[in-house]
Amino acid sequence: MSRNLILYYSRRGENYWNGSIRNLERGNTEIAAEYIRKAVGGDLFQVETVKEYDASYYACIEDARQELRAKARPALKRYLDSLADYDTVFVCGPCWWGTFPMGVFTQLERLDWSGKKVFPLMTHEGSGLGSCERDLRKSCAGATVGRGLAVHGADTARSEKIIADWAKKSI
Repeated sequence: MSRNLILYYSRRGENYWNGSIRNLERGNTEIAAEYIRKAVGGDLFQVETVKEYDASYYACIEDARQELRAKARPALKRYLDSLADYDTVFVCGPCWWGTFPMGVFTQLERLDWSGKKVFPLMTHEGSGLGSCERDLRKSCAGATVGRGLAVHGADTARSEKIIADWAKKSI
């Protein structure tokens, strides 16, 4: 059995949800990451930026768009320094402007991906995986990037079987 890491960014609070804004106690991606761990085991690593995003969903996504345009790499509260203990890494996040939040790339670009297997999971409200698979191939040089899974954010809490089945097939 492979050693698994579930690296994720998730947003609590105001989120877009089936055409409206809803306040979430737990972010959709956090729920999905926990489903992966339950299905295949592994360590969770939450990506957290030093500068927190605005509590307002609309202000948050505007900041995210500006970061994407600037190719920003926001500082993180803590960093994972090595992947030596892992064979498989699930990279999970919300789809912000077609890819992962920039803080995810801050973490990914610091690591040696040689010989690792990487599988993306994106929560979204209509944009699917966006360009995340392509972006992971660039940021995780040396890794094999496998088939990703797009999970409709509003359906995440009731998608445990879909997420678990995908995770089990991935390792």
